[in-house]
Order: sequence, then structure tokens, then C-alpha cells
Amino acid sequence: IGIRIEDTWGNPANPDRHNLRLEGDAITGLPCPVELPDRTGAGTVEGLTADAPGTRLVRLVADDGTVLATSNPIVTEDEALAGYWGDLHGQSGETVGIGTIEEYLAFARDIAFLDVCGHQGNDFQIKNAFWDKINRVTTAMDEDGRFTVFPGYEWSGNTPVGGDHNVFFRHAGQQIRRSSHAMLADRSDLVTDAVTLDALFDALEGEDAVLWSHVGGRPADVSYAHDPRLKTAVEVHSNWGTFEWILTDSLALGHRVGVVASSDGHKGRPGAGPPGATEFGAYGGLTCFLAPELSRDAIFECMRRRHHYGTSGSRIHLDVRASFDGGARVYPRDPAWSDLAPEAAATAMMGDVVQAEGPFSLAVRVDAPAGIERIDLLDGADLIETHRPYAADQLGRRVRVTWQGAEYRGRGRNTFWEGAIRTTGAAIDQMIPLNQWNPERPLAQISPHEIRFEAVTSGNFAGVDLLLDSADARLTVETNRVSGSVTISELGLDDHRMDAGGLDRAIVLRRLPDEPLPSSHSTRSRLEARPGRALWLRVTTTDGHQAWTSPIYLI
Repeated sequence: IGIRIEDTWGNPANPDRHNLRLEGDAITGLPCPVELPDRTGAGTVEGLTADAPGTRLVRLVADDGTVLATSNPIVTEDEALAGYWGDLHGQSGETVGIGTIEEYLAFARDIAFLDVCGHQGNDFQIKNAFWDKINRVTTAMDEDGRFTVFPGYEWSGNTPVGGDHNVFFRHAGQQIRRSSHAMLADRSDLVTDAVTLDALFDALEGEDAVLWSHVGGRPADVSYAHDPRLKTAVEVHSNWGTFEWILTDSLALGHRVGVVASSDGHKGRPGAGPPGATEFGAYGGLTCFLAPELSRDAIFECMRRRHHYGTSGSRIHLDVRASFDGGARVYPRDPAWSDLAPEAAATAMMGDVVQAEGPFSLAVRVDAPAGIERIDLLDGADLIETHRPYAADQLGRRVRVTWQGAEYRGRGRNTFWEGAIRTTGAAIDQMIPLNQWNPERPLAQISPHEIRFEAVTSGNFAGVDLLLDSADARLTVETNRVSGSVTISELGLDDHRMDAGGLDRAIVLRRLPDEPLPSSHSTRSRLEARPGRALWLRVTTTDGHQAWTSPIYLI
């Protein structure tokens, strides 16, 4: 169990309480009291055991009985694969950021409690001496079974020549292929540069490497070049925002890629990355790698088979399984580019490329740290189904108001919101902020009938849950982007959307049940195994977090 104490901004903080204890169901060895180091306010409790399979929570409790925090769901099962949490994309002060690479990786392991990490400095700032240090430090800190670390860098070409891509090596000592030497005085190895994405693919051919496309400051152009032998994933979320479009663009081009999320942070906080007092508006993402063990070899194979999913920073447990009535063949690599033989199977998981015919069942299980609001099933860019753990007759006096979207895809995509929410015919009994990461941007109830807010979004969403004293009311939203009103009693299961131009920019109103929603939910869908389908899921929880699975590809 990892315990981290944070201040209002999400920074590690010294504990201001003592005599803390842990409480949990069917877990042996929980200590009382818990001892946390004063210097970092973070520590681990090891040697715990769970006596039976199941899903359980652990609570951190003060001496007066106050529950200070509740863990993510702890799922114990007899399975071939476990979930290992990672943030592979961020950098330290040797390039753009703060601190050293040693401090960066120590934070990931000891304070963010990550299983997997990587360092991704902009290539045009990585001196040869620092490239040697990256390889040396990641090798020294890599420890099978505890902490897996990859050497690598961010190939930082501008969008017209391919855009940002992360490069990860399985082993140390490989040649760095920069997009340029723009900020390097030493030009002695200029000949090693790969100045376009297709040149990078050519230079890395035969290397034990994988690449991810990401957005960040120089959005990847997934149409510029593609090599599935090397590129395995696209990054849909980071401190820079949420970018589902990089996945749907890739699927429209026929690319078979997995889904990851990272911090892409500059604050030396991999795995626990609030945006801070800047124009960033999103919490850093995480990737859950589904692998048989924690090692470079196992995680690399996991990436090559796309057996992973991304989240907006929440440790949501996801299990997605397709069961084929007539059996199937699962390919270990994309058969369009590999001649590796398929494996006969009755089931497939996220990321698999599957040859099958006829009907099949898709079973989904979600265990989350918060209530589950919805589970969306998509085929490429098309929404097929939405599963909710509640029905229309359970809708009550709770209304979720969110603001979302971006200006456009490139740098400077941030949308700045200013507005007010007003109610007529009902008072606001309770207000719960969503994704309000910057305390300097106000979100305040100024009367029983009015809330004012300022926010920034960059493809992600933020907002507020309102519990009214009556559903017989009218709610009006006025912002600098779009305004409108709606009668609460007329809101059903479908969203009420006020479009605001830009890139999926909108105010969205949604009615929810009054009571807390369940944090565990299972669904089952009957589908047809049509060639060309790319089936993936998006999970949204009541605390404002989301998760995105790698698609199952049908051929």
C-alpha cells in the first residue's frame, strides 16, 4: 500500500496528523499506527496478504475515526496477467523541467508508487553526455519485480514532418536519432539525425524499440508516416489535455495501435501530475500495462501486443474480454506487416488483432475509485452503445454541468472559460467541483441560486455537480463562449449539449441519480465479428476521471 500526503496543489506535503491507521477488508498485516516519513510525506506498507480473490478497499483513518483517504480498488484474482501502472512520458531539468533524472525517477517509484517509468527529454536539447546518463541511470534503477524503467527520448519533429513521437528502447546503449540539433552547440554527430518521421522509421528498422504518437506542443500527424513494426500506440491524454481524435484519426487510416496516457510533465512529478498554476488544465495520465510480470521484456511485449489502457490519472481497473461463439485466431503482431502465426483462441482481450466470424460476446468489468457514470462502447469513431448503472426512472435532483473542448489541435489549443450557473425555482443544496485543478481559478457558490467559475480546458472537461432542492427548476448557463437554459425535469438519459465551436467545445448538462453511483459495474454486449471493426471503450466516473482501452481489431 502506498500512502502520499498532498497539499491543495497536489504537491507532496509533510503530514499534519499522526496516529493514522489503515483499515481494510480481508487483508492481513495492516499496521496501526502508520508511520510516514516527515521529509516526503509518502511511504509504503509492505508484506500484506489477501486471503481470497475479490475486490477490496483500504481506508486511511485518523485517530478520531475520520476517513482521510480511500485506496483505488485492489483486485486480487488468479489470472495470467496483472495490471502494472506507469507514466513513461515526462522530463527533468536537464532538458525542459525541474530536478534531475535521478530525482524524477525516484519520485515515480517512491512517491507516485509507479511500476513502470521512462524519461522523455526533447531530442534537440539532449547533449551526448546526458544521453549517456539517461542510459546509465535507467539501467541502474531498473529492478525486475519492483520498478521497470526504459531509456528513451522524445523525437520532437514539427508537425509538418511527422510531429512529436516517444521512442523507447528495450536495452541501453542505442543511438539517439534526433529531429534536429536546434539547441545543441556540439554538431559533431549531425549525421545521425533523422529529420522526418519516415527517416526515423528507416533509421530504427531492426532496433529493439517502440514508438508512441502524442500531441503535446507539436501534434503528431499520424497520416505522415506509419510503421506498425515500431509504432504501437497513441497517447490520448496528458497534462496537455485529452485527444481522442489522435486515436480515431489513426483508426480511420487503418492503423492498429494501442492507447496510452501519460503526464508529459515538466514538473518532475511522473505518476502524480497536477497541472499547477499554469495554463495547463488537465491532470497527468497513467497507463495500465497488462503483463505476466514486471520486467522490461514483459512490458515491451505488452506494448507490442497493445495489451494496455490509459486513464486521466485514476487507477481504474478494467477487464475487457471478447468470447467468440465459433472460436477465433489471435495474431501476436499486426498481420499486415508480420508473418508470425496466429494462435487459436476462444477469447481475446484489448489490443488483440482477431480473425473471427459470426456473433460474439463482449464482457466488460469496471472497478473504479469513484462511482461509474457511463461506459461507452465505440467502433472507430462511432458510438455503438452507452451502458449506465442506473435507469431513467432513477434520475433525481443532481445535475452535472461540464465545460469541455479546445480551440484546435495545435499548440495554443487552450479554451478559457468564464461564466455563471443560475437556478430558477430551486436552490443549490450542494456543489461538487470536477477537475478543478488550479485553486487560483475560482469556482464558487455566491448565493443559493448562483455559481461563478473560471476554467481552462484543452480537449478535456471540467465542471460541477449540483444537488438541487427540487427537480422542478430551470437551470441557465451563461459563459463567454455559449449560453443557454434547460428545465431540469425535461433532462433524460441523453446529454443536453450547447455547442461552442472550436474542437468539440461545448457546455454539457447531464442529470444523475441523487444517490452515489456504484463503483463496480459489469456489462455484456452481443456483437457481430465484421472485418474492419475496431472496438474500444471509454469509461467516465463521477469524480471526473476517464479511461480509454486499446481497441480489439477484427479482420
